[in-house]
Amino acid sequence: MLTRARAIADFQFGPSAGAALFPEGCEFTLSRTGRIRQVLFLGERLATLRAQDGRFTLSFAGALRILGALPAPAARVTIAAEVASFAMAGKNVFAKHVVDADPCIHAGDEVLVVDAEDRLLATGTAVLSGTEMLAFNYGGAVSVRQGSERACFQDRSIPRR
Repeated sequence: MLTRARAIADFQFGPSAGAALFPEGCEFTLSRTGRIRQVLFLGERLATLRAQDGRFTLSFAGALRILGALPAPAARVTIAAEVASFAMAGKNVFAKHVVDADPCIHAGDEVLVVDAEDRLLATGTAVLSGTEMLAFNYGGAVSVRQGSERACFQDRSIPRR
């Protein structure tokens, strides 16, 4: 299973992303048909495999691993500092706030939303291609799945209400 998960991640994010995203010791949650559904490491979800297209969606922990493995600007959408708090809160990113984007991003790709210092703010799905994000001055650019504020509440060291 680990080899398969790494191969999918290498295809989706680029060479060596699979080894960085999925270290030895990962656990797998399987569907009824025996396919990978979720990948966990030390009890924390790193990624979920979408049944529709066979690609991974990243948790914030998984996005942090990809961020460290891929050189900028790979899989990144850089946004203006004044809207960083919105992305961190899990709000969607609009094209007019995109400062830079990887030109290899296609609509539907899993992306990392970062600030100018390459700090991870959120993870989500690209609505536009990287080139379109920079060309357009209106409309959605990234559908944010999880912001960094929400991620800290999932830490086991922080008591939940």
